[in-house]
Formats: sequence, structure tokens, C-alpha cells
Amino acid sequence: MEILLPPGKRVYFASDFHLGAPDMEKSRDRERLVAQWLDEAAKDAAHIFLVGDLFDFWFEYKHVIPKGYTRLLGKLAELRDKGIGISVFIGNHDMWMDGYFEEELEIPVYFEPQQYTIGAKRFYIGHGDGLGPGDHGYKFLKKIFRNPVCRFLFSCIPPNWGISMANYWSRKSRAATGSQLEQFLGDDQEWLAIYSREILQQEHFDYFIFGHRHLPLDLKVGERSRYINLGDWLNYNSYAVFDGETTELKYYRK
Repeated sequence: MEILLPPGKRVYFASDFHLGAPDMEKSRDRERLVAQWLDEAAKDAAHIFLVGDLFDFWFEYKHVIPKGYTRLLGKLAELRDKGIGISVFIGNHDMWMDGYFEEELEIPVYFEPQQYTIGAKRFYIGHGDGLGPGDHGYKFLKKIFRNPVCRFLFSCIPPNWGISMANYWSRKSRAATGSQLEQFLGDDQEWLAIYSREILQQEHFDYFIFGHRHLPLDLKVGERSRYINLGDWLNYNSYAVFDGETTELKYYRK
């Protein structure tokens, strides 16, 4: 997939807003900050990638979506109406998207990593959950949660009950409780860096862009390749910008 990058334009990447966590008051403050960042990015953005876990929980019933998030959804609609390209990837917390973003916001949603050519650089982009070595328990659970039968069974639960139960369990997550910051494991132990190196054995990419890890990282994984993890907006307000030549991690401050 190719994305044109006109002179003076940039591409923005962010992930792991986890809106809804740890409570609605703190989430709303963070949502305002994200909307403010999107406003500023829109000044020179050719495209914006939102790389998973926008919400701490999201499930689309046929005629119901979770309450809230008006500022984010409205801002995304506004930017799309201005002609700014936006791509959304699902994460492990919002994997049950099912057409709302495409139909209402005209934003494509991707369930698997995608490959892009932007300017003269090649990008491999995805949320990052379930990739790389280890974590077999989560990989098994992911197959269950993504199974259409499981989705159908959950959709049979009335929204008031289903969303309430899911929010309860979501608030128990490490991301929601903020119980500890992620620690750097080292170049040889970061599983998404390992995964990136495995991909490079088959095909060249200049940049591997992932979220999920909740830790801003910029690691060399090949002679001309880097793995960038976007961090999160629970602790870091971190994002990345590609200016046509290089991709740089940045931190948003009010």
C-alpha cells in the first residue's frame, strides 16, 4: 500500500490511549489531550496512524456502541472531512470493532499488520499483540476472543450487562490500574524487536511501528532498519512523526 507524502507534510503515529481507564474523569482529561494533539498534528498531517488500544474496551453491537468518547470520535470525523487520511489498527483491548469506524467515520480498520510505502521508505505497522516469541497463553486467548462464535455469544448479552462486565474486567488490567511501568528488556529480549528481525530475514523494511508495549522505544534491528514502539498516553503521551526522511519519537506536552 502506498501513501503519498507531499512536500511539507508529515505522517503521525500514536497508540494505546486506553480511553475509559482508569475512570471516566481521568479518561476524559486524556481524551481532551488527545483531541488537542490531533488538532496540532492536522496542521501538516498527510496521514495519521492510530495503532491500537484507542479504548480500554470496545464492543460494537449491531445498533449500540460504548457510551462516551465523543471528543475523539468527533475530532476524527472532522479530520476526515478535511481530507486527512486516517488508519486505525485494532489492539487487544478494542479487537471487537465491526464496521462503525468504516461506515460512520470513513476510516479503515485493520486487524493484522500492514505494509506501506511512504515516500521512499517502507513501513511495517501493527499493534504488536501476539507477535514474536512466547506469550502462548495470550495467543491462545486471542484466537478465542477473535472467534466469530465467541463474538456472537457475547453479542447476545444485553448491552447494559455486557459492557458493564467488560468494563469491570478491563479496569483490572495493568494498563488501567497503572500498577507498574513497563521495563526495557534489552535489545536481545524485546519480543517485537525479535519479530522485526525475523521479518527482515525475508523482506526489507525501513521502519517497524508497533504499540502494545506501553514503552517508547527506538531500536536498531538491521543495518538500515529500526523498530519503534509508540509507548502510550497513560504515562508518556508519546507518538512518532515521519517527515519524509526519518521517523522520530516525540512526547506531547500541553
